[in-house]
Amino acid sequence: FVLIDALNHATVAAGMILDRPTAESLRREPVDKKELARIRNIRKETGQVTRADREKMMGRKAVCFWMTGLSGSGKSTISAALEKKLFDAGAPVYRLDGDNIRFGLNQDLGFSDADRQENIRRVAEVARLLNQAGVSVVTSFISPFRQDREMAREIIGESAFLEVFVDAPLEVCESRDAKGLYRKARAGEISEFTGISTPYEATEDPAVRVDSQRLSLMECVDRILAVLPERSSDQD
Repeated sequence: FVLIDALNHATVAAGMILDRPTAESLRREPVDKKELARIRNIRKETGQVTRADREKMMGRKAVCFWMTGLSGSGKSTISAALEKKLFDAGAPVYRLDGDNIRFGLNQDLGFSDADRQENIRRVAEVARLLNQAGVSVVTSFISPFRQDREMAREIIGESAFLEVFVDAPLEVCESRDAKGLYRKARAGEISEFTGISTPYEATEDPAVRVDSQRLSLMECVDRILAVLPERSSDQD
């Protein structure tokens, strides 16, 4: 490549790209939290009110429903209905939506593999903090990579993490394409679009799978809630 002076069109520099990082190499290495704390001279502080204290006051366990699936599979619609049903039942609950979170907390992130991973890490940390406050969380993120979902599980905690696979065939998701994203991805206007130009790694063993093509909205919600008592009781 060459760099050209815009004023006189003279060549001012030249270079050659010998190699570039692969998508896999952009995935962040696991952080050694103990080493990081030592370097930064920080330590965890504990208060006088524990998570168990908050959950006892709330009268229920705090969990995170991690909704994953293709764009258009129904994650946002189901998560909104799930949040409303939990709220109406008196449960402290908050929904973290994949689009909404990019207007604020993650507005600096793109859609490369590395940025997607950081997007998931930040959301998982927020979900963990809300759970520690006794608030259940409903997320709706494509989160296409198994490795990233496992990272979220580790951050949030095995006993609180409920992975919900919202399953729908690609052609059904495309038919629901209200935003026109699939059309743009097919036309090459959007790069790195899950299901078209980048893969979705299907969940191997979710806490619950809902078929949004065959089940009604409330059937999906009820099926998700059906796993809650069993999962909550193992935290006692």
